Amino acid sequence: MTSPDLPAELKAALDGKLRGFSRSDAAGRAAAISKTYRDGGGSGTIRSETDALAYALARMPATYAAMTASLNALVEIKPDFAPNSLVDIGAGPGTATWAAAETFPSLQRFTLLDSNDALRTLALDLVADSFRLREASYQRGEARAALANADTADLVVASYMIGEIGDAEQRALAELMWQKTRDTLLVVEPGTPAGYARIIALRAQLITLGAHVAAPCPHDGECPLQPPDWCHFTQRLQRSRAHKQVKGAELPFEDEKFSYVALTRAPVVHRPSRVLAQPVVSKVEVTAKLCTPAGLALTKVPRRAKADYAGARRWRWGDAVAQES
Repeated sequence: MTSPDLPAELKAALDGKLRGFSRSDAAGRAAAISKTYRDGGGSGTIRSETDALAYALARMPATYAAMTASLNALVEIKPDFAPNSLVDIGAGPGTATWAAAETFPSLQRFTLLDSNDALRTLALDLVADSFRLREASYQRGEARAALANADTADLVVASYMIGEIGDAEQRALAELMWQKTRDTLLVVEPGTPAGYARIIALRAQLITLGAHVAAPCPHDGECPLQPPDWCHFTQRLQRSRAHKQVKGAELPFEDEKFSYVALTRAPVVHRPSRVLAQPVVSKVEVTAKLCTPAGLALTKVPRRAKADYAGARRWRWGDAVAQES
């Protein structure tokens, strides 16, 4: 499984950009950019090199962690998947591309798409010394227009970007993303009710066009969760000193919440159940909320079933597990 922490090559590239860079300025810009996103805005406020680097320092580690968690779940379900080509839509500083490159050594062709000049410039700087990524193609343009001109790819990813566009544009972009997908499409959004709603809408739309869910769902049916509940997961990552300074954080770690869906052209033969929350472990039993092929289940594994109990004690939120009821 790919580590949720930024790879050494990317850390070194970021450290190089940080020389002579004011952490206090970065913290101020990162806070302003984060507020824009929370208020429903997008990357339009990221205009300068300082803006782009502040954004990368604040958000790249968590976005990378969510991407690797989603990609790891895909690999677990499709262990033989070996994509040759990638299209990264709304690529920003290239976070999803770095995560995919770490996960799939088979990838050889990388195409990144984004309309933000400052983030594109930073992304190209970060891959300049990378053996695998330095030849990546980074096309500037709005998502749908740029994607229309891109070649199809084995793996298409859209990370933390569909929330920046309107509902009608989301539907048009989703259909185009699927048209450009030869094998697998992965979409990741913040693990909020709104992010989950966007994932569910896209999932339903593309299933009607012939897509099959690989992860996290063990079925192609409607999501069994009812409001105020929503499907999301969490990935813990370690914070670097620079990361803590820019975020004004004290804790040495961060828990990134995310929602995702991986859709494939061909049906997945085996789709295990998914743990939807951290299980409750007691001396008597393990209680876990599972999404199963048959729907939602609250599973209790008694201690007297020693082997099953020992296995269930190791279950973690987001895991794919064989238990179905």
